[in-house]
Amino acid sequence: MKAIIVSEFGNEDVLRFRDAPLPEPGENEVRVRLKAAGVNPVETYIRSGSYFMSPSLPFTPGNDGAGVVDKPGPGVKRLKEGQRVFVAATLARRNTGTYAEYAVCDADAVQPLPDAVTFPQGAGLGTPGLAAAYALFSRASVKPGETVLINGATGGVGTLAVQLARRAGAVVYGTAGSPEGAALLERIGANRVFNHKEEGYLDRVREASGNGPDVIIEMLANINLAKDLGAIARHGRIVVVGSRGSLDFSPRDAMMKNAAIHGIMINFMRHREFVENMYRLSAALDTGLQVIVDRELPLERAAEAHKRIAREGKAGKIVLTVGS
Repeated sequence: MKAIIVSEFGNEDVLRFRDAPLPEPGENEVRVRLKAAGVNPVETYIRSGSYFMSPSLPFTPGNDGAGVVDKPGPGVKRLKEGQRVFVAATLARRNTGTYAEYAVCDADAVQPLPDAVTFPQGAGLGTPGLAAAYALFSRASVKPGETVLINGATGGVGTLAVQLARRAGAVVYGTAGSPEGAALLERIGANRVFNHKEEGYLDRVREASGNGPDVIIEMLANINLAKDLGAIARHGRIVVVGSRGSLDFSPRDAMMKNAAIHGIMINFMRHREFVENMYRLSAALDTGLQVIVDRELPLERAAEAHKRIAREGKAGKIVLTVGS
């Protein structure tokens, strides 16, 4: 089979399109013939060698993909050969990498893909979908009728969080940095959209929601967390999904709101939560969850995909298409 192989850590040039051995599934594992693979920012950190978890060299990157079941391993009853599926192998005990024509991972990391969902859309679901569901439900415990602010909502995690929160009965506010981003959030169901480039936008969020949002899903905590504590409702919950540095803030701001601050990293999700959220995503796909794909590139152009994903301002996912 063809695959992207990384034999040394470094810049995008270490992503090489090469021949690789076909992996065999073991007990409770599945081999998927991939049609598309999702590209996530974390994969650029892993490729560079700067991530806190480094795989053994050589390796094939990628946790997310979509395709058809090629070979169920011993003990797999739920998934059948030829079945359309999506893959989210972040917590898989074994993951041979989805930047490839075939990948093997745990059966728990594979879910059916409805006929109405394209393979590129399915490939864009896993990591951002798990992050969105984990933040909203496992950490923030969002309830119907609560107000949820997705701060930085136009990326892969944010667009899915907007839709999942609406499905849970929440009133959903999103922030965007462009008219195009705002139109996208309105189209996928945000009740209100605010421009996070405008001074005082969190004041307007607080005014619109009455006492402030009950939950804030924060994509850039090093810039926004202190301001979030000023906007959040009393007894509110802030979930930090992303941060690109440190900050100085007074813990008293959290004390004054009786606010909880949760950090998430889906690598450390409990296995039970992983399985629950995989089924939650599968059910949401059946009821029209939209995965926003920004750009599709062929597998052999993985280096270009990594360059593109490092740039800000993307609305949705970059996906690698595999084969014909």
